[in-house]
Amino acid sequence: MTTVGIGIIGCGNISGAYLKAMASFPILDIRGIADLNGDLATARAAEFNVPARSIAQLLADPDIEIIVNLTVPKAHVAVALQALDAGKHTYSEKPLGINFAEGKKLADTAAAKGLRIGAAPDTFLGGAHQTARDLIDQGVIGQPVGGTATFMCPGHERWHPNPDFYYEVGAGPMLDMGPYYITDLVNLFGPVAQVAGFAITPRAERIITSEPRNGQRIPVHIPTHVAGIMAFTNGAVVQIGMSFDVAGHKHVPLEVYGTEGTLIVPDPNNFGGEVQLLRKGRDFEAQETTQPYADGNYRSIGVADLAHAIRADRPHRANGSLALHVLEVMEAFQTAADTGRTVTITTATERPAALSTSLVDGQLAR
Repeated sequence: MTTVGIGIIGCGNISGAYLKAMASFPILDIRGIADLNGDLATARAAEFNVPARSIAQLLADPDIEIIVNLTVPKAHVAVALQALDAGKHTYSEKPLGINFAEGKKLADTAAAKGLRIGAAPDTFLGGAHQTARDLIDQGVIGQPVGGTATFMCPGHERWHPNPDFYYEVGAGPMLDMGPYYITDLVNLFGPVAQVAGFAITPRAERIITSEPRNGQRIPVHIPTHVAGIMAFTNGAVVQIGMSFDVAGHKHVPLEVYGTEGTLIVPDPNNFGGEVQLLRKGRDFEAQETTQPYADGNYRSIGVADLAHAIRADRPHRANGSLALHVLEVMEAFQTAADTGRTVTITTATERPAALSTSLVDGQLAR
């Protein structure tokens, strides 16, 4: 196996999870990490024993093939375009961009240059979600009918040290958490055809209760409670609710309904969890997890799959087409809310190939 050189730009909170998980995938050779805040990059480099370098050095290094872009959402496309201009494939944290137009520009640029783009989330590749997909593909729930997708909390200012960006354009509950749920639903059902929705902003500002900025007020520039419906091309209709304004609730993250049964799918922000199946006329029963990557936080498996795909000349799963489709769907909820109309989705994407073979030790998943 020939390793693939990786350069990481952005050393914020999520970078630790990536750096830790990348150790699980021998194909990934981390050649350096960089951040506009040099001290932050130096600290992360020391923590994980990797080189701290400048962004310019990463982009100029011929041994780096993939730039992993872990910057804040509003910088995702600008940084990814820099990587493409330097001849690098790029993999970004979610969302692909803060709006569909800039995401489309990124996808078009990559296509014109003959380079690959990918984007988080890659949690749909986790063993629990692949097990749920396998059950659907076996026909266990019969014809897919619908489902519910729910993420509701009081807001991230309770725990994040610098939560401002969650309330700026390009974030909010839909663009921050929606990618996990909608990507997993595309993994389970296929692409979305139409969207209807409503979006509200109950509060114009939020009060931080985390340290070190406890008591500070931050403005809210986006809707913080979104409710909608997605009609999938396979005929299923799914209700979705994303909120930073709910004190608590009893909904499970994902339920999937079919004519012969119902699946409870665990939190799509995680790779594992218990899948439960209710067959018609029976009670819910826990299902054995039959697929790999359910026993930890493998946040970077999408990068590893991209690396293997480059070496094997095959499609990668957490790809630009999928990420752009999900971005268009998420933006469509706001468009539907603003216009009072159902929005037809223009992008087409295929369900990513199922993942049933380990990527560890160079085994290729096909």
